[in-house]
Amino acid sequence: MPRPQNNRVVYEPPIFTDFKPMGVKGISLEQVLLSLDEFEAFRLADYIGLSHEEAAGEMEISRPTFTRLIEQARKKIADFIINGKMLNIDGGNIHFRNNIIKCQSCGQMFRMKFNETITECPACHSKNILNLAGGFGHGKCCNHKNKNKGGNYAKR
Repeated sequence: MPRPQNNRVVYEPPIFTDFKPMGVKGISLEQVLLSLDEFEAFRLADYIGLSHEEAAGEMEISRPTFTRLIEQARKKIADFIINGKMLNIDGGNIHFRNNIIKCQSCGQMFRMKFNETITECPACHSKNILNLAGGFGHGKCCNHKNKNKGGNYAKR
């Protein structure tokens, strides 16, 4: 029986989770599922430019595990681009370090720590707000995980 996977740390939830080629109905496309930990590995290595060692430390995993994740992510992203498939980001054993709240009324987005609470939009005072981490089923679990910890690599 394989060993259970440990949770990986993801800086914050992605703002966009579904991508497809223009001019093609999504219902007719084959899907590629990129897990949240593969997304984070791709973000840290290819967007921010961290070494595998630095990125593994940020995600609180071993360097060999990080290398496997980034290789899986790159293969899936290449499949999405080359074969014109639909890419969906979701799933994986993760905890978020930070959260993003989006106001559904004015469109403003606010980055925040999990121990902070917001009940209305600071810009327009609407109560119609969306918790992006909550959309992935995260919230209290991530607040508990991140007590006294802070990530070093904000979205650049």
